[in-house]
Amino acid sequence: MSHPNNRPAKRRLNPRKLLLSKWTAAQPQNRERHFLVTELIRDEQDNILGVELQAVLTQRSQQLDWRQLQDSEYWLQGWR
Repeated sequence: MSHPNNRPAKRRLNPRKLLLSKWTAAQPQNRERHFLVTELIRDEQDNILGVELQAVLTQRSQQLDWRQLQDSEYWLQGWR
């Protein structure tokens, strides 16, 4: 499915179901391909602002806005 600007469609995500979800980097770096959401980052009103992703291979963690996981150019849901 293509859009007028030729970008892939954004997938819909429920941020409350992201904890422990599995992701594959579409463009792996440092052999880090598979990631697990290990933490949800929330504000004072309990809104989910971001996630902590941990690389399965290296255990390195990074934080990012959970909405970035909707961009299939960078992230694929599940391990592939």
